[in-house]
Amino acid sequence: MTDTVQRQAPPPVPVSLEPRPQRVVQEMVADSIALIGRHMKHIARTPEKLIGVTVMPIAFVLVFGYMFGSAMTVPGGGNYREFIMAGIFVQMMLAGIGTTAVGVSTDLENGLVERFRSLPMSQVAVLVGRTVSDLVLTIMSCVGITVVGLMIGWRAHNGVWKTLAAFGLILLLGYSVAWVGALIGLVVRNAEAVSSIAAFITMPLAFLSSAFFPLTNLPSWLRTIAEWNPISSVVSACRELWGNPTAVTDESATVMQNPLPYAVIGPLLVLAITIPLASRAYRRAVSN
Repeated sequence: MTDTVQRQAPPPVPVSLEPRPQRVVQEMVADSIALIGRHMKHIARTPEKLIGVTVMPIAFVLVFGYMFGSAMTVPGGGNYREFIMAGIFVQMMLAGIGTTAVGVSTDLENGLVERFRSLPMSQVAVLVGRTVSDLVLTIMSCVGITVVGLMIGWRAHNGVWKTLAAFGLILLLGYSVAWVGALIGLVVRNAEAVSSIAAFITMPLAFLSSAFFPLTNLPSWLRTIAEWNPISSVVSACRELWGNPTAVTDESATVMQNPLPYAVIGPLLVLAITIPLASRAYRRAVSN
């Protein structure tokens, strides 16, 4: 008699179909890094894109520093060329709205997003890759502005850490407005239209603030609007950290006399609003 041993297969191990949050984050980061590298290679192949972020800031510094500087008096004293530098940096960050908006809308129009959708990759990574690569462009712009500013006499007087803190505020603002541009590009989806809309947003934010001119001579109602413009907070905080003239008086609003917390809260609030909205708009755009 032969004993037959029947082996039973082990019970299947239950496998959760739900993606682990840690794995999702790792994949999103890896996809974002890959897309950042792709965008940077694309910029290296079309170096003319760098003209806007290198030549234009230099032109702004020279025009405002020399042409307007000869006729401008800073309340409380101080060099107008040092006063204007924070405004130039912030102006170039605001220009990032148009850069990102046009880039996102162009990706939608030329079918690049359709190809991304067919790949097993994080959808949020597409927007993160775009906004971070555009932030790298703004860093290049900051380097150019800094060099030209030093050449015309601008100096940071409060040490290395406060100087770096001010640049950190500028880059935080630049990254937050890049997400504003991404949202505009996803909603409008037309490169020509988003350029006009970006300019419509950028101009009042920059010129109805303390970026280029002291606010002391404005009518009271207009001065209040300019002082509570979030751009004024970032500009004033940078001037304070760098030890440059601020043109802040005892009659200035609280947000101008204590600009640092507002300069941090404003961009973070913009990110908290625009990232979910842009992600939702992206999912809607790729599903159509």
